[in-house]
Amino acid sequence: MSTDNTDIGLEDFATTTPAPDASATAAPGAAPTPDGKDVDDAQKEAVYDIPVKITAVIGTATMPVNQLLRLGRGAVVELDRKLGEAVDIYANNRLIARGEVVVVDDNHIGVTMTEILSSSATNG
Repeated sequence: MSTDNTDIGLEDFATTTPAPDASATAAPGAAPTPDGKDVDDAQKEAVYDIPVKITAVIGTATMPVNQLLRLGRGAVVELDRKLGEAVDIYANNRLIARGEVVVVDDNHIGVTMTEILSSSATNG
């Protein structure tokens, strides 16, 4: 699978805005790193490499174990969502957005984010 996010509509999340003048935002007494960046900037950039597991849930189902064991090839499991209903998007098991399933190319599907949830809505 490709790691290029532009194919699935994540280009807005992958781009950054130009940083303001470092002298205007530097903390008093903050020393620059060897590459000329402030220590705070270097610490922020270290966070960008932390992996985040993204999960899109199209629906859920609950069933007893005996029913699960009877499932075979071609069995259909009815989910609790209707066709066309928004899917939940989680980052590290935390609900962050809702979206719609889209076809990326002939062999892949993706999710386009239609609603970004505020942190207060995801904490409750």
